[in-house]
Amino acid sequence: MLRLGGRGVLLALAVAAAAVMAARLTGWWGPRAGVRLFIPEELSRYRGGSGDPGLYLALLGRVYDVSSGRRHYEPGSHYSGFAGRDASRAFVTGDYSEAGLVDDISDLSFSEMLTLQSWLSFYEKNYVCVGRVVGRFYGEDGLPTPALTQAEAVITKGLEANQQELEEKQTFPPCNAEWSSARGSRLWCSQKSGGVNRDWTGVPRKLYKPGAKEPRCVCVRTTGPPSDEMPDSLTHRNRGDLDHPHLAEYTGCPPLAVTCSFPL
Repeated sequence: MLRLGGRGVLLALAVAAAAVMAARLTGWWGPRAGVRLFIPEELSRYRGGSGDPGLYLALLGRVYDVSSGRRHYEPGSHYSGFAGRDASRAFVTGDYSEAGLVDDISDLSFSEMLTLQSWLSFYEKNYVCVGRVVGRFYGEDGLPTPALTQAEAVITKGLEANQQELEEKQTFPPCNAEWSSARGSRLWCSQKSGGVNRDWTGVPRKLYKPGAKEPRCVCVRTTGPPSDEMPDSLTHRNRGDLDHPHLAEYTGCPPLAVTCSFPL
């Protein structure tokens, strides 16, 4: 019960985090009365130079006053290229050239979009949002464009994928692994392997995931019901997750061994 309860708590936290993030996204991107709208030409004047009206940057169309972080964004600083524009793409790619300091994020992956969302959280926490820039992400009416709606959808899918990955990691924690030229490779499980604290150790198995080129080593529980059954199920064979269809044993390793060694 402790095993399932612990995993249930983690998954509940993940669900709650996703719900909170969805609410935040709605609040960030939804319509607001009296919001200031910038055109790109106007925003470009806010680079923090002598005589400039301020020091602003935009991320996913949201404009932030970064004057309190002047040393990072003022002319001549490392991140000065972000000032006075929406350079959302560069937050992920690290391309600070003029060609890279743009707001086109249409080809970014789920993980890259989650990185972008993390930056959005950072600016929401540390700086004041002073408006929106009209263009790719907001229209002249201040409302989200289809491009922003698509970005939100990708971030939401990324959060869901992270939740699924967390669930899988709790069920199949990664193995410990080491290799040396003298002894070859060794795979083993412990109650903390893969960074997952638990009350069982498990045995190494190959996990084949659909779409993955190679299997990866995971630790598999050997007793109790399968993870997809209720803990009080009376029909299980007391083999844990050993019979999961995507698992395979390591050749040459005893089926219930906690450690698998493969000498050169």
